Amino acid sequence: MTAPTSQRRGSYGFDAPPVMVLLGGLALGFLAGAVADALVGDLAAAGVLVLIGLAMAAQFGLFLHATRRGKFRAWDGLLDELRLRGDERLLDLGCGRGAVLLAAAKRLPEGKAVGIDLWRSVDQSGNSSATTEQNAVAEQVADRVELHTGDITSLPFRTGEFDVVVSSLVIHNIKSAAGRAAAVREALRVLRPGGHLVLVDIGRTGEYETTLVANGAQALRAQTLGWQVWWGGPWLPTRTLSATAPPTAA
Repeated sequence: MTAPTSQRRGSYGFDAPPVMVLLGGLALGFLAGAVADALVGDLAAAGVLVLIGLAMAAQFGLFLHATRRGKFRAWDGLLDELRLRGDERLLDLGCGRGAVLLAAAKRLPEGKAVGIDLWRSVDQSGNSSATTEQNAVAEQVADRVELHTGDITSLPFRTGEFDVVVSSLVIHNIKSAAGRAAAVREALRVLRPGGHLVLVDIGRTGEYETTLVANGAQALRAQTLGWQVWWGGPWLPTRTLSATAPPTAA
């Protein structure tokens, strides 16, 4: 098992920073409005704004917990379920600053953890290959990590090259359904026959499941993760979809 969240040495930023700024700004705005109304004696309006502000603050708090703690704990469990031998080649689609990639690398003393990303800061604050390299050094796994710049809808890897493919909160960022389907097909393509796939996302997992079934994936299992990875509330939960690649290439 990897180190607990509290012992992580890397710096992993925040997911969807514009959303965090929006939630935090709305909470502060409503609470400031409540204070202003109270000062002029409109206590009824102030009470309403306090309730709205507290609701927005709760959403902000849940989002913050998910991005700073919840997703790490969820992935610790998902990686443990894979029961890795330690010599596998693992690919992380849209690895970002390495939260999942480096947690996996700690489980691969004789293997290789490969990450690929377009390194866009709109999806994750401070997202860059240099930051991920620094985190790999901090986590003492730089010798077993390899980074690539590329598009997950057209992977620069050989068919059947990996034992495991994972992706965390990435594929939904692809705007078109065709692009999302291409990313899922590519994930299957680069898996060895019988290799393991774990996709975690905040939506569209039904789409991914349809694509996996159409391309021969087996042992499909879908589940909704708990409150620790609610992105603001139960209306935006995190879901996981796991499968194995077909016995022959898809």
